[in-house]
Amino acid sequence: MQPYFFPYIGYFQLLNAVDEFIVYDNIQYTKRGWINRNRILSNGRPDYFTIPLKNESDFLDIDKRHIAPEWLHERKRVLNRITESYRKAPCFNDIFPLIRSGFLYDDDNLFWFLFNSLMVVSTYLEIKTPVIISSSLDADHSLKSADRVISICKSRNAGTYLNPEGGTKLYDKDYFRDRGIDLNFLISSGVRYRQFQDDFVPSLSIIDVMMFNSPEKTSEFLRTAFDII
Repeated sequence: MQPYFFPYIGYFQLLNAVDEFIVYDNIQYTKRGWINRNRILSNGRPDYFTIPLKNESDFLDIDKRHIAPEWLHERKRVLNRITESYRKAPCFNDIFPLIRSGFLYDDDNLFWFLFNSLMVVSTYLEIKTPVIISSSLDADHSLKSADRVISICKSRNAGTYLNPEGGTKLYDKDYFRDRGIDLNFLISSGVRYRQFQDDFVPSLSIIDVMMFNSPEKTSEFLRTAFDII
């Protein structure tokens, strides 16, 4: 999986469900994706924020990209938006310091900045799954798409690959099966909770989930609120 900044709960459901979680550092940064942007709740509607990046080649891998200097000021503005949006949420006092530590993490390397946010949440939710960085594996990293995934699986002697639901548009079960790997997809479902209003806004950052739910309830979502197909 690519790293993301405080991604939605489906990412952590996947992390919690597998025996090993491989996070890509040596994969090309994707423009207009979710790697360095996300959504929080603001006045009952999704509100986007973005981590600005230095003007570097679009062909660089994630671990070669860097956060722009203006993030030092922009992050304060985003934290203020989070404060205004969630200060009346039931878990704000417990969660905001954790979120703040992720925003203020002192490393401008994009991969390590994102990786830290994943570890901050994983530690809080007591997710025990080993997280392995892709470049450390003895796999063929020159391959693309499904072939690269299969090479990584074989480097770990894995017989099953679990991917989030977005992978249904990318990967074919028969293609994986013909190469000795069972491919399954985790479909996040049933994650619904009380926000400030009756209309529930789904698929926001994990920040939103943790602001409104105890760690015990969030952990319950991780264990039960999904299907595997």
